[in-house]
Amino acid sequence: MSPDRGSKAGEETALNSASTPLLAARSVVGGVLMGLANLVPGISGGTMLLAAGVYPAFISGIAELTTLRFRTRSIIVVGTIAASAALAILLLAGLMKSLVVEQRWVMYSLFIGLTLGGVPLVWRLARPATPAVWCGAAVAFACMLLMQLGGDGTSSHERSYSLLVLSGLAGASAMILPGVSGGYLLLLLGQYENILGAIDQLKEALLGGTGLEMGLLMEALEVVVPVGVGVVIGVVGVSNAIKWLLEHYAKPTLGALLGLLFGAVVGLWPFQQPVAPQLGEVLKGQVVTVANAETFDREDWKLQRFSPKTGQAGTSLGLIAIGLVGTLAIARLGADDDSPVND
Repeated sequence: MSPDRGSKAGEETALNSASTPLLAARSVVGGVLMGLANLVPGISGGTMLLAAGVYPAFISGIAELTTLRFRTRSIIVVGTIAASAALAILLLAGLMKSLVVEQRWVMYSLFIGLTLGGVPLVWRLARPATPAVWCGAAVAFACMLLMQLGGDGTSSHERSYSLLVLSGLAGASAMILPGVSGGYLLLLLGQYENILGAIDQLKEALLGGTGLEMGLLMEALEVVVPVGVGVVIGVVGVSNAIKWLLEHYAKPTLGALLGLLFGAVVGLWPFQQPVAPQLGEVLKGQVVTVANAETFDREDWKLQRFSPKTGQAGTSLGLIAIGLVGTLAIARLGADDDSPVND
């Protein structure tokens, strides 16, 4: 038997030997961690599932359910992880949005460390490096730079349903990939604050429980529903496509993941701050005037880079180190479950 077949057989044996209650408990932990990961740019949902030790079961469960094989274990694992992640996102989206808007350089410093922590994980999967790995990394890194040059660093609140569907699809795809952050992809698409704000608004409307909240509910659903459609498409379609790529073209695909990680770090330059809009400036498709200047939220202001003070630079480096160590520590817990990506 080949090493790959032996590895796969070992994974199946481990999955089948684990008791269902234990697997369900680990799935709850993994789901909560994955939900938090998708709120935080820089953390990978796939990495969190690896840390909880349920990544193989999750990937296997998705593959079975999307091919209409409804095993009880698969339903429990995928359903528990999805429900736990959704609950974490619903309850904490508002807090994460506020922290990013109000403490951007602090949060971005932490995100850089969290992102860099995914590099050793993906590198361990990709080694030994081949020309295909380096080519995949170079192409992905170049694509990330081009995407960043195409944005202005502000959050988009346009009701573009196609963009919202794309955002959901990108976020769902990143759940499957260790080392790739769904939250960062939302930042890159200019939809991070918009989507998190809508989720928090949905929570407030549901908790309100009165007819007065119906307007808030409908406004939130205009964002949440298209994003949800994208998430379903991403989980059902893109996750299986990526799994196929990792199985058949592992080296260039893993190289591309490395390129995405380093490209993400470039886009998370921490020392930038929102600047109050000036008269005559165009924001959200409107010209800023004396009459409407106060109507623009801080999250809509354009970002401007600034030179950090010595204390800020030192704090930033410390936060980067904390994020790096944190991701490495979590990934270390699930080190024994890395092999499924290389099937």
